[in-house]
Amino acid sequence: MRIILLVVMLLAFVRPSAAQAPSDTRTPYHKMSAWVREIVRDGERQPMRRAAQASVGRNGASPMLTAFVRVKGDGGSVLNPYQARVLTQMDDICIAQIPLSSLSALSRDSRVQRIEANRLHHITMDTTALVLNALPVYEGYQLPQAYTGEGVVVGVQDIGFDLTHPTLYDTTGTRYRVKCVWDMLSADTIGSAMPVGADYTDPDAIVALGCVRDGIISSHGTHTSGTAAGSGYGTSYRGMAYESDICLVANAVSSDLQFISPDDIYKYTYATDALGFKYLFDYADAVGKPCVVSFSEGSHQDFRGDDVLYYEMLDKLVGPGHILVASAGNEGLVDNYMHKPAGVVSAATDIRTLNSDFFTFSIRGSGEYALKLTAHHYGQPEETATIFTRDILAKPDSMLTDTLRFADIPYFVKIAAYPSCYDENDCVLEGQFSTVKKKAVSEGAVDSVDVNLGAYEPVTLELDGESSDIQLFVSSGYIHPGWGTSPVERSHNIHSPGSAPSVICVGANTHRRGFINQFGDYITQEKGYQGAGNGKRALYSSTGPTFDGRIKPEVLAPGTNVMASYSSWTDSPPVTLTQFTEFKGRTYPWGANSGTSMATPVVSGAIALWLQANPRLTPDDVRGVLARTCRKVGAAEGADYPNNEAGYGEIDVYRGLLDVLDLKAAIHDLSDTQPESVRFAIHGNRLELAFASPLSQSVSWRVYSVGGAQMLQGQLPSGSDCAVIDLAALPPAVYAVQLNSLVPGITGSTLVRISGK
Repeated sequence: MRIILLVVMLLAFVRPSAAQAPSDTRTPYHKMSAWVREIVRDGERQPMRRAAQASVGRNGASPMLTAFVRVKGDGGSVLNPYQARVLTQMDDICIAQIPLSSLSALSRDSRVQRIEANRLHHITMDTTALVLNALPVYEGYQLPQAYTGEGVVVGVQDIGFDLTHPTLYDTTGTRYRVKCVWDMLSADTIGSAMPVGADYTDPDAIVALGCVRDGIISSHGTHTSGTAAGSGYGTSYRGMAYESDICLVANAVSSDLQFISPDDIYKYTYATDALGFKYLFDYADAVGKPCVVSFSEGSHQDFRGDDVLYYEMLDKLVGPGHILVASAGNEGLVDNYMHKPAGVVSAATDIRTLNSDFFTFSIRGSGEYALKLTAHHYGQPEETATIFTRDILAKPDSMLTDTLRFADIPYFVKIAAYPSCYDENDCVLEGQFSTVKKKAVSEGAVDSVDVNLGAYEPVTLELDGESSDIQLFVSSGYIHPGWGTSPVERSHNIHSPGSAPSVICVGANTHRRGFINQFGDYITQEKGYQGAGNGKRALYSSTGPTFDGRIKPEVLAPGTNVMASYSSWTDSPPVTLTQFTEFKGRTYPWGANSGTSMATPVVSGAIALWLQANPRLTPDDVRGVLARTCRKVGAAEGADYPNNEAGYGEIDVYRGLLDVLDLKAAIHDLSDTQPESVRFAIHGNRLELAFASPLSQSVSWRVYSVGGAQMLQGQLPSGSDCAVIDLAALPPAVYAVQLNSLVPGITGSTLVRISGK
């Protein structure tokens, strides 16, 4: 879903100066992330309201905040005296539930170095309105027979799981593959050991749930889990790692607020999501299997450092056999970035609100600089107001709140200043502009028109400061040249946690631009939304760099429009559906979705195959495989790779698998692509080949061990459209099969596994 933006409450973002250093009795706000500061300050400034509403919930206890806490020493010893509950500790970082009423006192403890929490993520799927018109098909790669995800755990943290869908069974529909589910929104919490919701490990109990709690309004997780690991059950929509074990975490996102009690809202944060990742990795460790986790959610980056402990915790969770994959986001179509280099006097752009009443922004600049807001009146002189960084810094808490009046229209300004978490010499301004919702057409008239910022008359934001290097980042609303003087860009919009150094970040590309739905209608979409096809980056897919200058995403995968499982527990847009399956007395739909949400599980499932070949792969190992094997497509013509549009390019599952196995080094004449016009099937010790058309010439074949030894060879005569290679003489193992022919589409290789069963 296109981002549903939560308005940031900009209260006191700056670390106190030396002159304002807190005493032992003052709250040290510099130890807190922005939202934690907001929670504490709201209580301190409104003590009566806090006593009546915030500090005591309906059950008589203070609401609990799930947060990261950096501590010196044992977390329990530090936090327990404040009635906090340590949920996990890794090195010096704890994830804990802390009473809101204890936050201020806890922050004053000298053993506590930082308290960090942030609001809910959002799913990275485009809106239904776009999906209805943008549904090209992607049905998956031709996967090698030898690697199917067996022995690997595919974890998916998402929302809207249909736990009864046949794609979660094996291809015969008899073996249920879901091993555990943590539904963070579950109301079945009596006796639960989980910090929120409840978990389920018995297959019958999981199936009996039917769907997770928000599964009645969303099908998102049903689609992503099917793409990563679904069996397809009688359809062509088989997932990437279709024989893997599946573990699911149903977390909470911004659209789930209807399921969360006001007393519990502070329990659902980034820290809770980190616990979800740990839950999935812990299960895999308990059964001795590698694990890849797919996460198709995210939120905006920031300069406040609100993700410092989050990213450090992710660093600790991933490693050999632990891979986390996250989506890049879907903001590639929005102009949201402008740069004014040092030596240039100023840069200006028109600003407007979009689906929000607020234009919300961050500005990073070196030295002193100024913001100039100009309203361009029709038939009247323009009006301008200038705001200097020095004036903001001089305000209490470096927070400016003001109301400007242009042509008798109030423009509300709220701006906070603080040092960048990446460079303390940079002054960051974070704020929002807004105006009144309605204005009378003429004095005394009943009729009115919208005067949302920039909608009624052009409004320009100019950044001034010749010696300063200044960047503008927009998180709500949009910018465009208009009266402005500078080019704007669509960049720097990668979502967190995909922006984290330890996470594999996935963007979306496009191949097919249409499909036939259940009504026999061909559904397509103009290039302006999905891009040109042919593997190019989908235009909606977010691009880097990150706020601290790193290249993201790492890789592209098909995300427009992926075909996979839909939930049977919620209504889906009929035009998106392609077919239905009857299973155990229920009807299950299959259909298309678009977004980086859909590309992410493609990559996650591919990595599961690589983990089957090498269970000790690390995130850096995966990046190395991507660097060596990705198709160099997705970015502008002539671009170097990696780049901020496409990373290393489009994932090539088969070439990546050969790289993980190091087969190209062992078998020098092995093709790194599978034959385009041949389909393989292994039945016992028989390898069956089906050709797209009768062979016009003979085909030679060789069978190699993964160590590079040639085991068998032979020739297939011309004229047939199918053939069988007898592998009965070979012991159970994985083998590479190479075909060579002058017939187009026949030359290539594949991997097969003889099980000996």
